[in-house]
Amino acid sequence: MTGLDRRTFLGAVGAAGLTTVLGSHLANASEQTCGPKGTGAIYVSSYTSSGHGLDVAHRDAATNALVVDRTIPGVSNASWFDISADRKTLYVTNEDENGQISSFSLADPAKPKLLNKKSAKGQHPTHLSVHSSQKYVLAANYSSGSVVVLPILAGGKLGDVVDLAQHKGAERQAHAHQVVNDPTGKWVLAVDLGADSVYVYKLDVATGKLKLNQQLKLPSGAGPRHLAFHPNGKYAYILGELRAEVTVAAWNPATGKLTAGQVVPAVPAGTPGAQYPGEITTAKDGKFVYASVRGSDTIASFGVSEDGKSLTLLNNAPVGGVYPRHFTLDPTERWFYVSSDKSGTLSWLPRDPGTGLPGAVAGKLALPQVNSVFFA
Repeated sequence: MTGLDRRTFLGAVGAAGLTTVLGSHLANASEQTCGPKGTGAIYVSSYTSSGHGLDVAHRDAATNALVVDRTIPGVSNASWFDISADRKTLYVTNEDENGQISSFSLADPAKPKLLNKKSAKGQHPTHLSVHSSQKYVLAANYSSGSVVVLPILAGGKLGDVVDLAQHKGAERQAHAHQVVNDPTGKWVLAVDLGADSVYVYKLDVATGKLKLNQQLKLPSGAGPRHLAFHPNGKYAYILGELRAEVTVAAWNPATGKLTAGQVVPAVPAGTPGAQYPGEITTAKDGKFVYASVRGSDTIASFGVSEDGKSLTLLNNAPVGGVYPRHFTLDPTERWFYVSSDKSGTLSWLPRDPGTGLPGAVAGKLALPQVNSVFFA
């Protein structure tokens, strides 16, 4: 089952034909970015019917385009990446019916070597993150509506799942879409599109067991997909997929509780057609929030005020592709890289460091069923 297939309940439009795109190099897209001690490698995920799965790339210093160097064979339906704090191990979701999580050694970042694979105990794991303790990988099983905890063993290999938290939708089937820890590392937050909820868990770092602390229920049909924290750790921005909007939620790390506040549309009033936001991220300086919007095929830019409490929609910039599932800012935050899966397009746009707004598309190329890109 592909990423598009598992979203047919949304009533989204049919897949567009692959476009012919310009440019001689490759681009990139992902929420995660590396710090100053990154490996320098860039990893691109695609659904394997495209023949890629996991590609290794580098960026052209002169043009800011990406160049694919090699494809790692045998990586099934790669859809999400995260990396250990020491940059030695890459973890990848295999978004299959019988989902798995793979670990790769980055002893040579240009040639990731498979260490092992472990069952995700669910269908179509679409997101993972390395817990800040560096003891566990957390994964969200989309079709099963569950969140699992896998221990990290010596050398970066994964152990078997040690806990599974099952979500339950009220009006629709649960669809866990993201799982991360909060900035303090004390809490685990799971965003569930089908349950219209964000679940907050306490993780016992000694055992890997999850204990539910809060279920923040959003309005029926909100369909939350992903969230991103403000750098000050006081607010989380929850992106709705079924409604093109962002909910600003105050975050209390002492109690592990979210309180929903302002709701901001991700497209201007009167925007025609159905809109399904995909990804959300926050600029490092905390002054801007960005979200991709499938339908209008734009990046929405929001200005941040009141120390993170308020957002204002500033702009919707075309991404040069159809259905931008994912995007990232590069480590310098000078470029957006956008992954549009329905057109099979990777595009890149400059970012004005003063205004925070994206510029016009600077380049793009075709990569069928592209999913995301990760700066390691």
